[in-house]
Amino acid sequence: MASGPPSPSLGRRLGLLELQIGAVLVLLGFGLGSSLGQNVYTNTWAVHIPEGLEEADRIASKHGFINHGHVFGDYYHFRHRTVVKRSLSEHRGTQVRLESDPKVSWAEQQVSRRRKKRDTVVEFIDPKYKDQWYLYNTNHRDLNAKVAWGLGYTGKGVVVSILDDGIEKNHPDLMQNYDPDASYDVNDGDPDPQPRYTQLNDNRHGTRCAGEVAAVANNGICGVGVAYNAKIGGVRMLDGEVTDMVEAQSLSLNPQHIDIYSASWGPEDDGKTVDGPAKLAKEAFLRGVTEGRGGLGSIFVWASGNGGREKDSCNCDGYTNSIYTLSISSTTQNGNVPWYSEACSSTLATTYSSGGLNEKQIVTTDLKSKCTDTHTGTSASAPLAAGIIALALEANKNLTWRDMQHLVVRTSRPAHLLTIDWKTNGVGRKVSHSYGYGLLDASAIVSLASTWTNVGPQRKYVIPMLNKPTPATVDACTGSDSCVTSLEHVQARLTLTYNRRGNLAIHLISPAGTRSTLLHPRPHDYSSEGFNDWAFMTTHSWDENPNGVWTLVIENVATTSDYGKAPCTLRLFIFIQPSVLYEGKNVNHDLAWCFTAPAPHLPAPLRSLSPATTAARLWI
Repeated sequence: MASGPPSPSLGRRLGLLELQIGAVLVLLGFGLGSSLGQNVYTNTWAVHIPEGLEEADRIASKHGFINHGHVFGDYYHFRHRTVVKRSLSEHRGTQVRLESDPKVSWAEQQVSRRRKKRDTVVEFIDPKYKDQWYLYNTNHRDLNAKVAWGLGYTGKGVVVSILDDGIEKNHPDLMQNYDPDASYDVNDGDPDPQPRYTQLNDNRHGTRCAGEVAAVANNGICGVGVAYNAKIGGVRMLDGEVTDMVEAQSLSLNPQHIDIYSASWGPEDDGKTVDGPAKLAKEAFLRGVTEGRGGLGSIFVWASGNGGREKDSCNCDGYTNSIYTLSISSTTQNGNVPWYSEACSSTLATTYSSGGLNEKQIVTTDLKSKCTDTHTGTSASAPLAAGIIALALEANKNLTWRDMQHLVVRTSRPAHLLTIDWKTNGVGRKVSHSYGYGLLDASAIVSLASTWTNVGPQRKYVIPMLNKPTPATVDACTGSDSCVTSLEHVQARLTLTYNRRGNLAIHLISPAGTRSTLLHPRPHDYSSEGFNDWAFMTTHSWDENPNGVWTLVIENVATTSDYGKAPCTLRLFIFIQPSVLYEGKNVNHDLAWCFTAPAPHLPAPLRSLSPATTAARLWI
């Protein structure tokens, strides 16, 4: 049968159907309370009844309401039994009946109002955020980043530079935060830090570290950085010949603009190398902490090393062992010491990284605009620390480099971290050679940073010592205006030769009884070169009083046939707040050594094993 135009009655029915469908589409498309501004009416009324609660109950029952009690005064919260909970239309009949009741002086059906919490914490839409277990998880075995974000700290206004093999500046999860003024290609001498691409993606390291710090949040890509509003740059310096000049140029890039330098590299982690910064790099560190950030000091964050399997010691790495770097170790998802972790007394704190086969790794940006969940090693731990430090700097831009180390010591926590060498130092803090003072806590550090008062200037005393290892007592300025009662770093500088360096163990015991292992035996270290003015550093006596007997123990852990050449030289430096520097000389192996230096006065001559002495120096 041929079709024709619909009858008028059918047309009207179709028109009605179309209108009904249209109304449904409006509801589905915009939802209740859409962006077009429609009111969403609830099934609750605010009602003013001057004659009290009993009268309010009666009126509620009369008109089909439940009285949910006082709002305040004579205002009551009524909820209707049959009116739908949410509607785009007001319930006019119920409103008229209430207003007509002589006992009701005012009534109003309540409208739903959009309100947003004024915090920075959101459930990020980035697909890998749910896998970033180390930032936040329900068992609270994390870095407490979400709480820090909730306090309003996201790294805004802070600049971090990754010293590495380059940074993929056009990565979609980095480019919004990319900072060209924090970037340079030292290897090729141009401003572009873009990594060199290879079939094996050898130069992915810097891009991975950068994403941990400042991957953009809520862009639907990969995950989020710890300081997701910080600016991030990169220095390409590892993809070529690494010289003293290359390191120095990288460490000193734009120090009035860059706040934090993050480095996840160092000498060979082979258990036999003793190496550190040379002349120019040493000068770059010193200039950084004295001149960087307008004199507040550049902050250098360093990965402690991956030589655990080789029984290496990060105190034989002159970068992590420096007082100018904030050395960061690793722990696994379950709080274990990773197989690659190096134990040493210079480590200040710990963040998460990879572990065993059944433990998760770190999520971050990867080369060619990709994302990875397999970033590993202490390389992954240091950038997490750099991000947390960026949050602390946002909380207080006036922090010095030493302030930041104080904050790390005071707010890091042993938490669930497992190791056999946790000990309590002379001021009651737990400290470990594997973890330093424990797991960084983003919330705790920003909270303390926001109210922190800067520590005083660093002052140094150099006290001459004679050769004889003589028991005595340090008297750090007792009774004077410059009396020192609180340590920061303790550094022992040692010169000696020995036929097999790896058989030596060195320990330092403070007057409070805190025992720091400055060097543990390294079975792969067959060298007979010994140590030439090498600085062994410990942070384990932080805030202790330096007064009393300091004992240095150098022991041979192997056979009695091992030998050393005399005279050997030992100098002990104690950096404190204000900093004091002590110095002593001449010890042999297998020796417990104690000394006295009443500062700032020069000590009386002590008996010596040989005629050599040190020159007297005093800096105030």
